Amino acid sequence: MIPARFVYRRAGTAEEALSLLAEHGDDAKVIAGGHSLLPLMKLRLSVPEFLVDIGRVPDLSYIRGEDDHIAIGALTRYHDLEHSDLLAEELPLLANASGKVGDPQVRHRGTIGGSIAHGDSASDVPAVVLALDGVLVVSGPSGVREIPSGEFFRGPFETALEPDELLTEIRLPRPASPAWSFQKLTSRAIDWAIVAVVVQGESVALVNMGSTPLRATAVERALADGAAIPDAAAQAAEGTSPFADRNAGPDYRRHLARVLTRRALEEAATRAG
Repeated sequence: MIPARFVYRRAGTAEEALSLLAEHGDDAKVIAGGHSLLPLMKLRLSVPEFLVDIGRVPDLSYIRGEDDHIAIGALTRYHDLEHSDLLAEELPLLANASGKVGDPQVRHRGTIGGSIAHGDSASDVPAVVLALDGVLVVSGPSGVREIPSGEFFRGPFETALEPDELLTEIRLPRPASPAWSFQKLTSRAIDWAIVAVVVQGESVALVNMGSTPLRATAVERALADGAAIPDAAAQAAEGTSPFADRNAGPDYRRHLARVLTRRALEEAATRAG
């Protein structure tokens, strides 16, 4: 449970971090809160030779309302998302989901940008961003580019981020509907989800039902066609490829996806009135 040897550098600015990433390429990894990367390093599933710590880079922790979206700095911690007055009023889904990540220690250290850049399909917040059709703002040697969340997650721990790029901001459209729900089943309160379901309006996303966060497109199509909630929820596992681990097999995960989707849609409908 001890990581392999690595070189550690703390970046003072985003520009310094980008310079270090450009210098070390694929051998470097970015670390912020460390609650996603460090466990993999201890298990030697990730063995970076060079760590670039951006945890104290200024001006990357904020939550603010813009004209048509809410902008969140990549270093904003779960605790701040959970207790944000702005999110409580305008985006309660994200505040609620952030409050269910790990334990208080994790929520005080973990960052929204770290979770998204890590690309773990078991993480809660990436599925929330996916359901909201969020946009990821990335800085690199060629400048700034915006990546739709639907194009960002590409495979297990694989995203559209290039090795020399840095995720700096998450932009989330203000929801048009007050209907939302986040349903999560864990073996223990602090664990990763066995399965979780995110609903915002008629957008539905799934946690841990494949190699990336997924949109439940069959459910969304059924809702758009006027299907009743039970009939739409019954299609939650369509197009998914859940895996087996010590917590659950694929068939149980498919069952959970249907059950949790029904609960989420019912709760969202209640909130919508």
